Amino acid sequence: MIRWSAIIIAALVFGGGLRPAAASVGLIKVNGAIGPATAGYIARAIDRATEQNFQYLVIQLDTPGGLLDSTKDIVQKFYAAKIPLVVYVAPAGANAGSAGCFITLAADVAAMSPTTSIGAAHPVAIGGSPIGGEEKTDSTMKQKLENYSVSFIESIAAKRGRNVEWAKSSVKDSAAITSEKALELKVIDLIAKDLPDLLQQLDGREINGQKLQTAGAVAVPIPMVAREKVFQLLWRPEVMFILMLIAIYGIIGEMSNPGVILPGVAGGIALILALYMSAILPINVAGLALIGLALILFTIDVFAPSHGVLTAGGIIAFFLGGLMLFDRAEPAFRLSLAVIIPATLVTAAFFLFVVGAGWRARRLPVRAGRETMLGQIVPTVMRIDDGGGKVFVEGEYWNAVSATPVEKGMPVEIVAIDGLTLKVKPKN
Repeated sequence: MIRWSAIIIAALVFGGGLRPAAASVGLIKVNGAIGPATAGYIARAIDRATEQNFQYLVIQLDTPGGLLDSTKDIVQKFYAAKIPLVVYVAPAGANAGSAGCFITLAADVAAMSPTTSIGAAHPVAIGGSPIGGEEKTDSTMKQKLENYSVSFIESIAAKRGRNVEWAKSSVKDSAAITSEKALELKVIDLIAKDLPDLLQQLDGREINGQKLQTAGAVAVPIPMVAREKVFQLLWRPEVMFILMLIAIYGIIGEMSNPGVILPGVAGGIALILALYMSAILPINVAGLALIGLALILFTIDVFAPSHGVLTAGGIIAFFLGGLMLFDRAEPAFRLSLAVIIPATLVTAAFFLFVVGAGWRARRLPVRAGRETMLGQIVPTVMRIDDGGGKVFVEGEYWNAVSATPVEKGMPVEIVAIDGLTLKVKPKN
């Protein structure tokens, strides 16, 4: 009886009565600059796709570039992966620039959507300068970085059987090409109009001895976890720039108005976060110096007004510093004018109206409190001598002493304050 049941089930499955479940593939989408958060996300996705026995993992990519260190981590993870990896540059209009070019070439299958592009492979080293970009370090270090990147991308292309000469030119000459040209030059393996088309074209392809069967496969998204989303959000030039501004406003605001506390705390936290991010993002020292100069000019103009000359110089220095703060040769790290211009105007206004108002208020003469009583002429309400007496000052009765006796009702001048006792003298 058991044997007949097994035969019937087998006949239904292989004869088409019951169909096996459709194959599954993993899918992640990487948008924006390549950095530590991206490298961690891709590594976790590869591990999860392996654990769930997916046929392969599709990495849909659209990036202007990123850091060389993070690119190295991703490529090494690609080499160690136990399942096929497919990098798909999509959707239409997407770009695999700079670090994205390395990642695409390192995949088991490199695919692109129509009207996309790839190339200009000059990723940025942490703390270093862009390959083929503006000089930020000495020429020897720049040459070393360039030579390393050329050999790195050459080894990737050779390992995956792709066009080595074009790969080298993408670093040395910042060459960039369309998807159609990339297919013609054997830089990529195929062009797919969308994800279903990609899965259909991969069906039956053999990768590392494994034949893919993914016609009609289900693409299972592997989303970012919360910490990856937060890190990816923080790891942006705009965020670091804003944190730097918060640090400036908070610390200087606390110094100009001591005791408020909140601005100082917020500024301190923002400063620590900005310093942490400066160790990851490629910072231009000249840009920092210009911003520092702008702050000095703004401050001097508050204490020694120059009819706006120093403030104008500070605005120019701050604007240029914002432009130069991050690597201008790498699109992933460019601050847009939509961020720099408002930040410049807000910073100038902060020094003019907040810091300036606070300083002017501190320089005003005291108008209330104990100090204002000195020199006042007040009547005695009880006879005053060296043993004591009383006067009425600003709605309150005060103890008073006088070396010369003063009768009740006579005017006296307050000459000193000793604790809660006033020292007075007769006023004729």
